[in-house]
Amino acid sequence: MTSKRIGIIGGSGLYEIGGLTQRDRIFLDTPFGAPSDAFVIGEMGGREIVFLPRHGRGHRILPTELNYRANIWGMKKLGVEWLISVSAVGSLREEIEPLDLVLIDQYVDRTQKRQHTFFGEGIVAHVAFAHPICAELSRVLYEAGQECGQGAHIHWGGTYLNMEGPAFSTKAESLLYRSWGMDVVGMTNMPEARLAREAELCYAAIAMVTDFDCWNEGNPDETVTVEMILGNLEKNLERVRRILKQAVPNMPESRTCECGHALENAIVTRPDQIPDGTKKRLELIIRKYLK
Repeated sequence: MTSKRIGIIGGSGLYEIGGLTQRDRIFLDTPFGAPSDAFVIGEMGGREIVFLPRHGRGHRILPTELNYRANIWGMKKLGVEWLISVSAVGSLREEIEPLDLVLIDQYVDRTQKRQHTFFGEGIVAHVAFAHPICAELSRVLYEAGQECGQGAHIHWGGTYLNMEGPAFSTKAESLLYRSWGMDVVGMTNMPEARLAREAELCYAAIAMVTDFDCWNEGNPDETVTVEMILGNLEKNLERVRRILKQAVPNMPESRTCECGHALENAIVTRPDQIPDGTKKRLELIIRKYLK
């Protein structure tokens, strides 16, 4: 298995990634069911890339229906160490405008129906999650955005409120999130970030701002619509592609952050107490801690 690959999960609008050579499509069976789609493997800037469209090609999977565990397990299985998330969000701040990009550094989870841990069924682990984003990976993306220059206003840091969806926020909800100090609102990132940490992957998120959600009193007649979001997505996607093309060749060859040993002191269940079936299912993730 090839190691040190870079994974990219594409959100709304990003169903394929240009610039890849030697493309292969791999369908994986996982202990957690089927991933969103086939994993596309290729090269960009001299590095191996594994790409997955989060909602499947054709955008056919709701945020609540996403099999986050299968998606992250698949990235781990294919040798990914750095994982970049791209997703659409609404802004909850005047200074974060539509068509801006935000490099997320914090999350608040308001979902109710997601599978967001690999553990359970006889094994308990509590990973440290105070800082859910890999700062080293996020820094590479930020510097790439600065080098790309025109047309990409990037905010370093921001808190992402993960709502359940699929309906957009009510105005009362949007105003509540603003009062909490949230910066953007979306529907997908939090389970990915948690699972990536458990799988000991570096995770960073590029949030593409498509709208002001529905709190903006300055535009009382401007309703958030799918048409508005898709129009802004098209403009933002080209900027994100430029950033990725710039960032990939500058990715480090090896990791010096703590993400790669996040489970080192997190598993509290004694190895001899873990059921054999659970050990087998999680072998990819926990094997180095069972010695």
